[in-house]
Amino acid sequence: MNYVPPSPTGNAEAFAFDNSYARLPQQFFARIEPTPVAEPWLIKFNRPLAEELGLGVATLEREGAAIFSGNRLPAGADPIAMAYAGHQFGTFVPQLGDGRAILLGEVIDRNGQRRDIQLKGPGQTPFSRRGDGRAALGPVLREYIVSEAMFALGIPTTRALAAVVTGQPVYREQILPGAIVTRVAASHMRVGTFQFFAARGDMASVKVLADYAIDRHYPDVRDEERPYLAFYKAVTARQAELIARWLHVGFIHGVMNTDNMTISGETIDFGPCAFLDAYDPKKVFSSIDQIGRYAYASQPAIGQWNLARLAETLVPLFDDNQDTAVELANDALGEYGAIFQRHWLDGMRRKIGLATSEEGDLDLVQALLTAMHQGEADFTLTFRRLCDSARDPAADMVLASTFASAEAIGTWLGDWRERLGRETTTPDERSTAMKAVNPAYIPRNHRIEEAIVAATEDADFSLFEALVEVTANPYADQPQFARYQAPPSPEEEVQRTFCGT
Repeated sequence: MNYVPPSPTGNAEAFAFDNSYARLPQQFFARIEPTPVAEPWLIKFNRPLAEELGLGVATLEREGAAIFSGNRLPAGADPIAMAYAGHQFGTFVPQLGDGRAILLGEVIDRNGQRRDIQLKGPGQTPFSRRGDGRAALGPVLREYIVSEAMFALGIPTTRALAAVVTGQPVYREQILPGAIVTRVAASHMRVGTFQFFAARGDMASVKVLADYAIDRHYPDVRDEERPYLAFYKAVTARQAELIARWLHVGFIHGVMNTDNMTISGETIDFGPCAFLDAYDPKKVFSSIDQIGRYAYASQPAIGQWNLARLAETLVPLFDDNQDTAVELANDALGEYGAIFQRHWLDGMRRKIGLATSEEGDLDLVQALLTAMHQGEADFTLTFRRLCDSARDPAADMVLASTFASAEAIGTWLGDWRERLGRETTTPDERSTAMKAVNPAYIPRNHRIEEAIVAATEDADFSLFEALVEVTANPYADQPQFARYQAPPSPEEEVQRTFCGT
């Protein structure tokens, strides 16, 4: 780690910025620069991502502490805090906005894709309300670990480019070291961004935003007869697929408010998120989710609810006749369930080794999940061990040991093997295909907490580094990281995760 003294007026040549969002009308954001910090130290720099983005890697490695802390603005940056509203746990808040995030600007990556570069935790903005605009070290490490793990799992997500400690404390329930994470996203537009303008009756701005979102993310819909309806359908389809993929790996977002649902279809905001250990469809980790609104199995329905709120903002653009517009919106929203179910079931088929589809496959999948719930079986380990059973029935004993009672899985295995008998793939082919979709490693909750405690209390980042390394290759067997595959012991279980604000 290297310390770089504050230099807010520096001119680091590291980003080829092209800041399209900052060229939108003033009501879309507030211009604000990061607040310098005392002693920034670079914890982690994601060099492969920087290279993908076409950034000046040498400059960032040399001056990253100052740049990623906000002490030094890169050349071409046009820092802004974005305006948005949102439903938080079902209650509408008309003004939220980037209260602890500042968008430095946008770059065009090596694949020709526009990407946002945003600092999270760089100080107060006009949207901070009573907050300090800062982030503590623990949530920054969590976001870095989980967002990069999600990317490695193949799930659309925001990325982590860098993390720094600030050398200044933040004050929560206790005094904690401050930190900043640099987040990369296809964009930071949310359902709540549309709600911000719709709530004010500003349909001109809703239209400007929709046009911008179409041009940036869904240019193919521009030539449709009803481009705004086609845009809405495209967002709906992406969200349905995204949430299905969350469920495939046991991910619980934890705070699926409308301000945390992106228009691009990326996973965003890793505050109280967690992964299932023992399978429980009603499982909730978030300390602020007192009623289980965002439980594991509730996420598909919440996704649809959020998309209904997006439809409310766009209805006037669907048709000049209000009744017709509402009917079109309802029909489009009604497609969500079928899209989600198709993606979810197709993914679950792959997880249990099915390359073809039959009418009874849904029942077979549900029977396995029921057995896992009743047998208190670890979600990730069950599916990974099933890969070995697909190659050799002798592995069934190891699989059965995942369950509290071996009888819980015995009957299902017989039904499964009967179904596999109608497949044409060989056992080796099947097992290999299953291992490509059933991770051996996820960022388990107790390992994340272990890494956070070591970093926060002892300035020891070795466990953080190890967790980032192992989850960067989640589908490969890595014997040297065996401890990261094991479920938690009872005393290691994490029961609650926190938002980090």
